Order: sequence, then structure tokens, then C-alpha cells
Amino acid sequence: MHKPVSNLPHKASPVLVKQANLFADLPAELIEDFQQEFQLNEWHKGDYFNSALLTERFFVVLEGQVEIKQTNPETGREATLDMLYAGDCFDLIVLLDGQPHDVTVSPLTNVRLLSVKLDTMRQWLWNYPAFNQQFMPYLAQKMREKEELASSLVLHNVTTRLSRIILKHINKIKFFITGREDEQQHIVKGLSDETLARMSGTVRQIVNKQLQEWKQDGTIDKKRNQLIVNDLEALEQEAKYKSKLPDTTPKR
Repeated sequence: MHKPVSNLPHKASPVLVKQANLFADLPAELIEDFQQEFQLNEWHKGDYFNSALLTERFFVVLEGQVEIKQTNPETGREATLDMLYAGDCFDLIVLLDGQPHDVTVSPLTNVRLLSVKLDTMRQWLWNYPAFNQQFMPYLAQKMREKEELASSLVLHNVTTRLSRIILKHINKIKFFITGREDEQQHIVKGLSDETLARMSGTVRQIVNKQLQEWKQDGTIDKKRNQLIVNDLEALEQEAKYKSKLPDTTPKR
């Protein structure tokens, strides 16, 4: 049984607000003003989130990983619309048009977030040019990601789509095993075969088959919900990017 998400009953500090990439470079006095309106939220893996809250509050991820997905009630098939990491915000669609968004918000790990009233967030965008200048590039980045997702589902096979998903995850998380340079490995955590299937628009069996092929040829090592990428160059070749994958990790 899912538990409802819990809210910590105190406001966020300026230090926490500055941790969010969207606010990090704002003047200190502006952050001081903003932090008065923020609430600190904490969710746990498996918590239930009522999507109606998206019409009331705007959320910024500080720590953890959140999946946004939709489900076909007739077939039960699910598709991942977005995967959120530290520095990401949601829901941008509701922020812009004020309409309900029929999505499932699923914490994949324990998550810490900032939240603010949706109307307050809109007022900040209207009244503070410095904040608007921070927000617009992030909005453009998310729009590009949606464009790439749509085109990838039509133009590329599962192998290419899956390799792109893994590379983007590595690019955002930047979690490495430290050691000698030739032993350094890239770790992908929290993405089960089912989750990867939702993200790549296919089914778990096909994802598992591709992962096993990569495991056999030494590209990856697979342990439960953890992938260790041994040959990053092989995945980059499978991804067929025309240019280098942009660095989307939050700047501190």
C-alpha cells in the first residue's frame, strides 16, 4: 500500500534554496525573499503523490530521483514522460497553462524537494527579470528533451534509444567509482528493466535482451537495478549522436 507523501513542517533556508540550480545565481537579497515562500518536502520511495497538488504548488528536486509517467487505463501500459534529478523542476506545463496534468509522480528513491505556491512562482517570473533569465534557458532545455524523445521514438531503434537513455542518466548523475583512472567506471542506479522499458517506449523483455547482449560483450555489467558501464565509447557509438552529448548536470 502506498503511503501519502510527507511534508516537513518548516520553511526552507536560503542555503537550501541556493542548492536548486534554478535559483543558484540569483542575488542574495532575492534568495532571502524567495526562501520565505518555500516549504521543504521529503518523499520516500513508494510514496503516493496526488497529482492534483501540481495545480497548487511548484516543485524543485534537491536530492533523489523522480519519474513522471502516464498510464493507459485500458491496457495498463505505462510511458515515462520525464525523469527528474537534483536541480530539476516540475510541473512546467501546469505552471504555464494552469490546467490539470494527468500524470503519475513516482519517487524512485528518497527525495528532498522545495515547493512553493504556483501563483507565487508565476509572480516571480513576471516581476523579477533576473529570475526570468534563469528560468527561460531551463525551459528551453526541457523542450529540447521532449523534442528529442518524440523524434527518437520514431526515428531510432530500441538499441539506440536505450543507449541514449543510459548516457543521459550518467551525464546527469555523474556518479563514479573512484580509483585508478583505468578502473574508473560509470554507475547507473535506480533504473530497473521496467523503468528503462517505459523510458524507451518498449517492453521489459526487449530491454532485458539488449542489456544481456551488452553484458556478454563486456559493454556493461548488470546487478539487479544497477548497471556498471565498462565501455562508454561502445554506448556512444550505439547512440548515434551527431554531436557530443551536452553536459546537463547542475552547475554549483
